[in-house]
Amino acid sequence: MTDQNKLIAELLFPDINKTPDYYENFYKQRNLPESAEVTRFAPSPTGYLHIGSFFTSMIGRRTASNSNGVFFLRIEDTDQKREIKGAAKIVIEMLNTFGVSLDEGPLNVNQQDVGVYGPYIQSKRKEIYQTYAKWLVTKDKAYPCFCTAEQLEQTREKQRVYKKPTGYYGENAVCRNLGYKDVKEKIDAGIPFVIRLKSNGCFENLKKITVVDEVRGERIFPENFIDAVILKSNGLPPYNLAHAVDDHLMRTTLVIRGEEWIASLAEHLEIFSALGFTAPRYAHLPVIQKIEDGKKRKISKRKDPEADMRYYLAQGFPISAIAEYILTLANSNYELWREKNPTLSYNKFPFSIKKVTSSSPLFDFAKLNDISKNVISRMTTEEIYTAVLEWAKTNDETFYKLLTCKKQFALGVFNMERNLANPRKDIIRWGMVKDFYSYMFSRAFKVKVSDFATCYKPEDIKGILVAYATLYNEEDDKQVWFNKIRDLGSTFNFAREVKEYKKAPENFKGHCGDVSGIIRVAITGRQNTPDLYEICKLLGSKEIAKRLDKVLKQI
Repeated sequence: MTDQNKLIAELLFPDINKTPDYYENFYKQRNLPESAEVTRFAPSPTGYLHIGSFFTSMIGRRTASNSNGVFFLRIEDTDQKREIKGAAKIVIEMLNTFGVSLDEGPLNVNQQDVGVYGPYIQSKRKEIYQTYAKWLVTKDKAYPCFCTAEQLEQTREKQRVYKKPTGYYGENAVCRNLGYKDVKEKIDAGIPFVIRLKSNGCFENLKKITVVDEVRGERIFPENFIDAVILKSNGLPPYNLAHAVDDHLMRTTLVIRGEEWIASLAEHLEIFSALGFTAPRYAHLPVIQKIEDGKKRKISKRKDPEADMRYYLAQGFPISAIAEYILTLANSNYELWREKNPTLSYNKFPFSIKKVTSSSPLFDFAKLNDISKNVISRMTTEEIYTAVLEWAKTNDETFYKLLTCKKQFALGVFNMERNLANPRKDIIRWGMVKDFYSYMFSRAFKVKVSDFATCYKPEDIKGILVAYATLYNEEDDKQVWFNKIRDLGSTFNFAREVKEYKKAPENFKGHCGDVSGIIRVAITGRQNTPDLYEICKLLGSKEIAKRLDKVLKQI
């Protein structure tokens, strides 16, 4: 350290009195097992929680959990021009809602810190960053730059003309060697400045660096040669310095982030080196894509509603279904594990970051729907009722009131064909429930004659419905009820058994199943429903009689 560098540092940061040693002692090494991973989710508060960010957060959570480590939240809000008010709160709420538990961070609605490595909001760590920036200046590893936006653009244009990489380096880094007198004159004149890293890289003779990425394996990059900005004119750092200081002091062992950061890795590693830090390991995750017009593209914040995690809540997908679907994108062996462990929680899955593919996974609604159906089929009736009620409370006030007032009836409806070895899988998401079971909750549904199969004569339909209205008895068990259906069918020349009908279809108008189908349409307005006997038991004799009467008046 030269006296001149120290004097320049004091000019730039007259109010910074602490040293890096102070923070090294303040933020102690974590007392964790040697194999424990400390991971973090570090979103910028620029909008809603993107599905790609949720993908990252789940992988961070699972990696920490599987190693008995720590997973923390850090809000990276140093780019305050892009910050959207309330966005950080939305992110925290969505993580909580989707079951991504956090060990540390600004975890409650007031964003108060939990944990001793905070503040966990970067804009509150300004003094820390400036302490390290000041230290870098004293060590001749950083310097102030007073160039204007116009000067920088002129430099870039000149580089483009001569077909050189654009950036602040080499002969164009005109502020790199300013002396104390020049710096003082500019500061006294009130000229704004940024702090730049004094890179050791040389564009004309670039060295190669080797990095082992936890997802992509060994990668070789050219070293950084750009004198990158590490502190902006407002005194806050961009991502490069902020994440280096924070990941070091918060004792992060593994940085899990999107592949878009790969291009900056050499620069980031040089900053870690300049600070004297051991860099954490990195895992660069692939970007989730979708197919549109036969071509792959990223899921877009502007074009795709499914980019926003709130979309899945509004649609009513179970939280665990979303988590399971994300795990299929993260580890290809998840589906096989689920097949072998149908009753275990997805949290028991032995997730491995080593099994995350480097190629971009494709978002597939059909697979999500299939997973969601299976998740719902494993839920108890009470769990379904609670989940549908919670969804309706936010999304359908009328349905919420109905479910609240008719809880026992709703439980009966949701329980139909549930306690079977292979329960029905009709429901994909809670937003479907009202329409799917509307015939149970509403007397206003309409049945048209055209709803019945055209192969039946109106007089047969009418005769069957009139007879059913008379013979139906709520006290009958299922076998007695079905025998009555068979007897009723025989009266109108419908075979008592399906196999009997198949042997000689020319001798019958149909079979007992067709008789049930006629009654089903008359009572529900649907050709496909859960068990007709259970539907009738829930509706009761009076309601059945009213519905049959309404239909008979049309025939």
